[in-house]
Amino acid sequence: MFRAVIFDLDGTLHDRSATLAEYLPGHVERFDLPSGYAERFTELDDFGYCPKPEVFAALVAEYQLSHDPAALLADFREHKPLAVKLMVGAHEVLAELRRRGLKIGVLTNGRTAMQHTVMERLGLLPLVDDLIISGAAGIAKPDPRIYELALERLGVPAGKTLFVGDSPRNDIAGPQAAGMRAAYLPTSHPLPSGTVPDFVLRRLADVLALIDPSIWKLKTAHLDLK
Repeated sequence: MFRAVIFDLDGTLHDRSATLAEYLPGHVERFDLPSGYAERFTELDDFGYCPKPEVFAALVAEYQLSHDPAALLADFREHKPLAVKLMVGAHEVLAELRRRGLKIGVLTNGRTAMQHTVMERLGLLPLVDDLIISGAAGIAKPDPRIYELALERLGVPAGKTLFVGDSPRNDIAGPQAAGMRAAYLPTSHPLPSGTVPDFVLRRLADVLALIDPSIWKLKTAHLDLK
């Protein structure tokens, strides 16, 4: 049985795709940006894995914009946190896990101020026991040390911990290498050949099924909830 669940943030508890859909129209309007800019931003952004200075520099060059990339970046950092959207079921899942006595952590890569603001605005901070942001920790997923730090701070062994996230590299392979079980939420990059999660979720709420003792009667270590 699991004693703790550690969640990724973007694409897991934070519906980042919905956030961009909310943010980008205002960004386009404020800077009078050309048709297709928002779609191209989303492509270059690569689910948040491309550094934003690179994204805006590429957009300025590609569309031959007169705007300073730094001004576009500043707009992103100011207005994107105001548009954040919660993943469906996130509050309910965290509340139920806490009711069942599990410890809850969030482990996310990113800038400290941005990610802390996202957590705060989504109302997630009171629902978790620990939050680790790579910008503050000085190490990032998939560095093994950051998973070890998360386990140490929660005070739980790897074998009793479930990691939930959308990144095959950071949230599946990384946690598994650290000894955790990993549940894949398919909201961003598809699974590459050779990466096999312990569980595949249809939606975030499926995490609660993994905590149910009855599933351990199954003869297989892989539970596909699709």
